[in-house]
Amino acid sequence: MSHLDSENFDDELGGQPPRRNDRNEEIERYKDILKKGGNGIRTIEALEEIVDFYFEQEKFEEALHFADQLIEFVPYSSDAWVRRGMILNNMYKYDEAIECYEQAVNLNPNESEIYINLGITYDNANRVDEALESFDKALSIDQGNDEALFNKAVTFEKVERFEEAAEIFEFLLKDNKENRDALFELGFCYDFMDRLEESLRCYDEHLNLDPYNYNAWYNRGIVLNRMGDFVRSIDSYEMCIAIKEDFGAAWYNKGNAYANMGKFHEAIECYSQTLRHESKDVPAWHNMGNAYEELGNYTEAIKCFTQAIKYDHEHYESFFGRGSCYDSLEQYKKALQDYNRALEICRNYSELWYAKADVEYNLGKYRECLISYKMVVQLDPKNSEALFDLGDTLFELGYLKESLKALNRCLEINQQCAEAFYSRAKVLFVMKKMLDAVDSLKSAFSLRNDLRKRFESEFLGVKSIKEFSSLLQR
Repeated sequence: MSHLDSENFDDELGGQPPRRNDRNEEIERYKDILKKGGNGIRTIEALEEIVDFYFEQEKFEEALHFADQLIEFVPYSSDAWVRRGMILNNMYKYDEAIECYEQAVNLNPNESEIYINLGITYDNANRVDEALESFDKALSIDQGNDEALFNKAVTFEKVERFEEAAEIFEFLLKDNKENRDALFELGFCYDFMDRLEESLRCYDEHLNLDPYNYNAWYNRGIVLNRMGDFVRSIDSYEMCIAIKEDFGAAWYNKGNAYANMGKFHEAIECYSQTLRHESKDVPAWHNMGNAYEELGNYTEAIKCFTQAIKYDHEHYESFFGRGSCYDSLEQYKKALQDYNRALEICRNYSELWYAKADVEYNLGKYRECLISYKMVVQLDPKNSEALFDLGDTLFELGYLKESLKALNRCLEINQQCAEAFYSRAKVLFVMKKMLDAVDSLKSAFSLRNDLRKRFESEFLGVKSIKEFSSLLQR
């Protein structure tokens, strides 16, 4: 849809095309024309200019007011209905916008631009199938319409049909290698398709054409971070921030890159910048807590996790993080309270059950910790460490057969676990299976010779130790 050609204005409209710096004055003159009245053409032209002006200024209420007046004058103009539809689309009134476009289609069924605008609104309303149908209709009218192809690909992206989207963007780039928008979107598709080198190339080519696109610098940083190139990733985020200082997500991901490098002080500074711009950013509070925890500053970490929980009462990761800090400070009751709250929100998190089991053990809640260890193993059957802890705890509580079973399962998964062989030997010793116990001890000592000293202090009775020692010499 083209704007009004201002060269057609007569002297009453000013005689010359409006200059941009005098645009406000021109609009006031157009409004004055409406007040004075006049022939229909003059009024229609003035209304179109006013609608377009307010639309460009994103003053949609004013634009809609004059669009309604325009339709009163030209109710059979498809352009007028499209104008109104575009305004309503930008006001998020998608159903009303669709009605306008449908009215435009009834008046002018062979105009591809109407179907493109209709498709965009369907997409905004998450009516994906209808959006794709509208873009296809536009392409049936104008097969080579780049705008229809581009928007169809964007809709494919929205529903994660990245291969189909990429195919369209690649097609568009064959005709125009400097299509900045297609390069940007293709980079986005390649990222989700794990074609990271190609994604990086697309963003680099886009930035050669549009070096001030902070979103492209940001996405480039994401790709480099995924590639493990944290230094260059940080450079990209810094370029993004140099263009748009208040881009909280760039500060946040820059912090993540520093954290990945083990530079936790720098990470904390970045998360602080995120929070300066977005004070209720839960991931930033959470990751800052993680960074403080890594530095051993559990008090500050607890404060950060508490802030994250304040803004999101269901953020189980922060309950887990805060619980871990309390655990490290040996405040086991508080730790257990946080672990339990986290598990109320997320029941199937094996690491949470493991942390809960350990703190229950430290609190002397042995039967409760057995239940928690069993939950870990149920959720993560290959977790040899949890199987070892389960077996060791079962032994302490006198459940010898169950203990042996758990330790055997541990050793099936990890034949290098000296501690499991050693604990297994203790179980077998108590069960009076001396030869099997000796074999298990020999395996433990072959993996860790330092366990011999523990053997002498832990096994029951001097006579038994001598007996074992003689057996071990064989």
